[in-house]
Formats: sequence, C-alpha cells, structure tokens
Amino acid sequence: MSERRPLQKPQVLSRQSVARSRLFHIEALELRFANGAERTFERLTGSDQGAVMIIAMPDPDHVLLIREYAAGFEDYVLTLPKGLVDPGEDIVTAANRELMEECGFGARRIEPLVELSLAPNYMRHRMQVLLATDLYHKRLPGDEPEPLVVEQHALEELPALLMRDDFHEARAIAALFIARDTLRERRDKETPLSW
Repeated sequence: MSERRPLQKPQVLSRQSVARSRLFHIEALELRFANGAERTFERLTGSDQGAVMIIAMPDPDHVLLIREYAAGFEDYVLTLPKGLVDPGEDIVTAANRELMEECGFGARRIEPLVELSLAPNYMRHRMQVLLATDLYHKRLPGDEPEPLVVEQHALEELPALLMRDDFHEARAIAALFIARDTLRERRDKETPLSW
C-alpha cells in the first residue's frame, strides 16, 4: 500500500458572486493549483447552519419514509425526513423538530450516525444523518405546503425499495444502508451466533 502524501490546496486568486436567490448563492472561484494550472470553479454556497436527515424507526425492523413533492423532478418522491438546522439548534434538537413536523413523531433517543455530502465539487452542503428510536406521537406545524404522506418500510427490504421509480435520492439510500449495517453489527455483538 502506498503512503498518502498530503496534497497542497490550490491558491484562491479571487472569489466572485455570480448569482443569488432566496435559497442559493453561486460563487466563482479563480484557483491556481500547485502545478501552476489555473481554473475557474463555480460552486453553490449555502447556509453554514447545517442540515439533518433522520432515520426514524418505530420498531427495530422498520423505518419511516415520507412522500413529498420534489420540484427538481416535478414529481413526488419517497425519501427520509430532513431539514435545515435552525439558528440556536444543535443537530439532535433539529432532527427531533423535523421528525415532529414531517412525520408526526418525536424520539426519546437520537444519535448521530454519519455526515454525508452531495456533489462536493460543486456544493459545500453537508447533511448529518441521525438514528431516531423510541418514538412517540407528537406533531408540530412545519413549513411544508401540503401534508406529507408517511410510509413505513422494512429496513431489510432495501433492494426492493431500490427497484421503485420513486425512491432514488442518493443521500437517503446511503443513509439507510449505513443504518442497516450499523444495526446489524450491533445485533451481532449482542447475540452470540449458534450453529
């Protein structure tokens, strides 16, 4: 195995705001790399508050998914509940609030699992994935334009979910596989194998 040398980050020659909307800010970066090559990169910058995605489990075998309108696809998609971290919130508080707003449940236990990014060449966005268990009914008003449909699916049936036309968000897929494997590993440690 070869030793990994630290790479020298490119020098930022300039930053320029290209466009701004209510949700997005596009920034152009003029960069000079260590080998002298210069390039312009455009990226979406966003809130540094962060975001959360919740794997809510009403029981040890099932997960809650939501069906919501995705403007990017102009169609309804099946995904995990998620949202931005509000000012003054930590990720656990934000996850519980989003769960109450989108699914009508709170969680007595919430634990961080992993941090995911999406298109890091173009976006600075990071998503904290949290596992929520020991659920109880609690609904908070949210900012969704219509009530979300909440569905319950077996965590072990991920291959069947992947065959659906309405389930394709990469972060949700990655989060569910990570949660499934984490829970399997915990169960294997708790229960000795008997052959």
